[in-house]
Amino acid sequence: MVKKKGLVIAIDGPSGAGKSTVARRLAKRLGYTYIDTGAMYRAIGWKAKQEGIDPANETALAGLCGRIQVLLTNDADDPRIAVDGIDVSEAIRTPEMGMTASAVSKSPAVRARLLSLQRDLGARGGVVMDGRDIGTVVFPDAEVKFYLDASPEERGRRRYRELSAKGMEVDLDRITRELRERDLQDSGRAIAPLKRAEDALLIDSSDREIDEVVEAMLANVMQKGNK
Repeated sequence: MVKKKGLVIAIDGPSGAGKSTVARRLAKRLGYTYIDTGAMYRAIGWKAKQEGIDPANETALAGLCGRIQVLLTNDADDPRIAVDGIDVSEAIRTPEMGMTASAVSKSPAVRARLLSLQRDLGARGGVVMDGRDIGTVVFPDAEVKFYLDASPEERGRRRYRELSAKGMEVDLDRITRELRERDLQDSGRAIAPLKRAEDALLIDSSDREIDEVVEAMLANVMQKGNK
């Protein structure tokens, strides 16, 4: 039996809700490992695009999953991800890659490959893992679960500021529209759809500062950890 070194903390929610930022800060406060599962799907989507693989081609995706190597550096200050030795940490953070990630996440082969990896990474506990199905599928028995949400308009503004700060030319209306489209894709897929776990604490971050959200989560973690 694997001896656990801490809690498993699951943070789910739609794209742009602030999961990664909050999860990184929470992990740092707790001294836990941060695991960005969304980056894994983006990484496979990036590789599929590089090889000209249609996200709807299950046979091709299964073949890709059988040979691809995904390596995460789980530093809460600077998490990185590499695919077959290539650092794709920045390349995968575009709106286009977000939609591609959503498309490949429908693949049973992709989900099976990453589900196994994610469970291995979190088996010993002491992790803060964010995604869309952590509390419902990956770790349904996680000791602490959060569902972080925000309005599409606020999520669009955040993503616009984030990409603009990186020097990218982006359109706010288009970003907001694409976020709504991704919400529909993620919540409507047959396998592991985006939804709030029944025992997850809902936090709406639309009008809350990041530090305020982190403090609310930390208080809940401390309460659960002392039971």
